[in-house]
Amino acid sequence: MSLVVQKFGGTSVADCEKILAAARKAIRAQQEGHQVVMVVSAMGKNTDLLVDLAGQITENPPAREMDMLLSTGEQVSVALMAMAIHSLGYKAISLTGGQIGIRTDSSHTKARIRSISTERVKNLLDQGYIVIAAGFQGIDEDFNITTLGRGGSDTTAVALAAVLQADQCEIYTDVDGVYTTDPRVLPEARLCAQVSYEEMLELASLGAGVMHSRSIEFGKKFGVPIRVRSSFSDYPGSLIAADSEAPNMPVSGCALTKDEARITVIGVPDVPGVSRRLFQPLAERKITIDMVVQNVGIDGKANVSFTVPRKELKQALKSVHESIAELPGESGHSVEVHTDDQVSKVSAVGLGMATQVGVANRMFQALADAEINLQMITTSEIKISVLVSRDQALPAVRAVHQAFALAQLPAGAVTEAQVPSGQKSVNVVDVVARLQSAGMEDLMIHEVTLDETQAAISLNGVPNRPGIAASIFQKLADAQVFIDMIVQSYFTDENANLTFTVPRQQLEAAAKVAAGFVGSGLSSHVQTIPTIAKLCVSGIGLRSHTSVGSLLFEALAEANINIRMMNTSEMRFNVVVEGSEGQRGLAVLRKVFGDYVR
Repeated sequence: MSLVVQKFGGTSVADCEKILAAARKAIRAQQEGHQVVMVVSAMGKNTDLLVDLAGQITENPPAREMDMLLSTGEQVSVALMAMAIHSLGYKAISLTGGQIGIRTDSSHTKARIRSISTERVKNLLDQGYIVIAAGFQGIDEDFNITTLGRGGSDTTAVALAAVLQADQCEIYTDVDGVYTTDPRVLPEARLCAQVSYEEMLELASLGAGVMHSRSIEFGKKFGVPIRVRSSFSDYPGSLIAADSEAPNMPVSGCALTKDEARITVIGVPDVPGVSRRLFQPLAERKITIDMVVQNVGIDGKANVSFTVPRKELKQALKSVHESIAELPGESGHSVEVHTDDQVSKVSAVGLGMATQVGVANRMFQALADAEINLQMITTSEIKISVLVSRDQALPAVRAVHQAFALAQLPAGAVTEAQVPSGQKSVNVVDVVARLQSAGMEDLMIHEVTLDETQAAISLNGVPNRPGIAASIFQKLADAQVFIDMIVQSYFTDENANLTFTVPRQQLEAAAKVAAGFVGSGLSSHVQTIPTIAKLCVSGIGLRSHTSVGSLLFEALAEANINIRMMNTSEMRFNVVVEGSEGQRGLAVLRKVFGDYVR
């Protein structure tokens, strides 16, 4: 018999009428021949009320007691849901996270799932019960109640679907599914029938709001098909699975992260260990780092730009100034720090851009036509992100959405995604078993690779005004030059630094084009680097495990290997080092991340 996990969020169980409606959906699924596990969140604003109660008692409640308090919200919901199903004439039983057998670590308010026992749930399902599980919670080894933090109920649902080898995990929410962009921002946004795990991970990290990254990580790790659909209709919604709805489409969605702040550190020593000194203290303070851009240094100095959530700017600046004071030699006295808390990030995401040329240029031209200035640029295999002024954020999203015709259904696209039938593969079963013995949310590294086929060109003194990036990359595209990594960091209000990588066999052609930039006012100085080595750490959990960057920086610093460029995405951490250091860097990183390879 097939098994379905259904998760209902707070808005879907906000009152008794909605609880009864959710109960009917579960009963209908059981009548269609499925075994059903429901995962339920706290009712509506119940969690906010509990947090407010704690605040009335003390400004600093103990984390353990907050977990004890907050877990009661889900217990109310599951008990009422069981009563609703009983009232409709069917069998149901409610279980807390601990009663299900969800074991976590002891990080109160942000625990990670280590293992889930399945015997009790399977026995109850075989007896004909609809099992109703409290989302967002588990217990640690000492039987203390723990909560999973933001997106915890989604994480519970997909994790249960993984260990129970469910045919599908249905996420019921207050939206119809996953859109090409936020429909509250752009009314012309289109509902996607299917989105790949990789695309959804990037969109989730960009604030798409439908699901949290941790739950998507579970889905990809264990091959769980996830369907996002509305609690208030029978529309099929969107399927999150291995493939995109139109794999050949270069961009499948765009996202806006509105409340960002930029920090630029100008004039740091271009020597090994500087990245570690800057970013490790930020990680220790649990500050979320988003866009990270480092251009190739000149005259022994480099510039590093990165973004943080606007609300974390003050704390991040304190960390940066402390780090600068500890930089080698006298350099700390000449380093400048520039900030801007009126910026937003706009990103285009799509599996197709990994195999198609000209995607970045198409995006840059659309933004240039809208007269939008790009303060920072960073690219990965399936994402292009730009930083713009906050007052230009909405026009930027609209320009990107229109440039890639995202409001239109692409030719050959899936119109109603169907979950593949059949049993889980032996490989998925094996992955579940191995991670159950270690930790289900442990970092999973797929591979650490080295690319020694590229060269780099760095442009200094690029005018900081709309249309410049479009002009530069259009000229390179006209010369049939293939571009891989692109990073642009803020330098001054007048100038920026921009670096990109090309295949070594195309360096001569690219350098010839770049030389013309000086005469045409697109750059004041061009630097070519004929041999570079690109190191890549790829896997699942790179964003939720903030230690990845720290481990990488520390390992390369201890090996005295200097990082010349870097950028990050949800599933990849890319750094560029000197070409002669590639093999040694590869050995260092494989040694550091070897224990995480699954």
